[in-house]
Amino acid sequence: MDMMTELLANLRRNKQDENLRCIVLSANGSVFSAGHNLKEFSMDKGQQLHRQVFEKATELMLEIIQSPVPVIAKVNGLSAAAGCQLVACCDIVVSTKNSTFSTPGASFGVFCSTPGIIVSRTVSLKQSLYMLLTGNTITADEAVKSGLITRVVPDETELDQEIKRITDAINSKSRPIIQRGKRFFYEQNQMTLKSALKYGEQEMVDNIATTDGQEGIQSFIKKRKPVWKHSPEDS
Repeated sequence: MDMMTELLANLRRNKQDENLRCIVLSANGSVFSAGHNLKEFSMDKGQQLHRQVFEKATELMLEIIQSPVPVIAKVNGLSAAAGCQLVACCDIVVSTKNSTFSTPGASFGVFCSTPGIIVSRTVSLKQSLYMLLTGNTITADEAVKSGLITRVVPDETELDQEIKRITDAINSKSRPIIQRGKRFFYEQNQMTLKSALKYGEQEMVDNIATTDGQEGIQSFIKKRKPVWKHSPEDS
């Protein structure tokens, strides 16, 4: 609870900073996130606490998805159970080759139901069920092939370099255009194909009409670098 509360507070505070372009989640040591603390789930703690833990986890996952800037997971180690859910929620995930991913809850008598919701919306049905039913660990190479993560790099040095390449690319874009693009992506992903296409038509028209939309078009026509205004009205 303490860790999730702290993460939520930082995410909510930072999103108010208009100079912020992306958020990177990382960890020290050989574990990115081992998920929930099972000690909080003993019956002497009471079901009210159990409910609060999962409500807080849902808040955290939605906060990441709804963040106005991209949230990047920088993984160098184990991501298990709700930790795997955390990884699946992030917009971009880069991990070292020695990182591993699993949803082993059933091994401890608690099926990874909530992690499975996010994981199954990120990877294939068969891969999700393999992870959830067996609890077996998958490698970083398997995770990238399944779509759970974005990229795999050999070691921690390369991890830092790849994160910098990604954040530099995002930082060079208009913040409000990235913000509205991320919001559109997640919204259309829950629609039918026909509804998404219609929604996309209007979104493109609205985007083109923004200050930075026009600046980007003019910079392309005139073969110069864009000078973004980062106007909040474009968000």
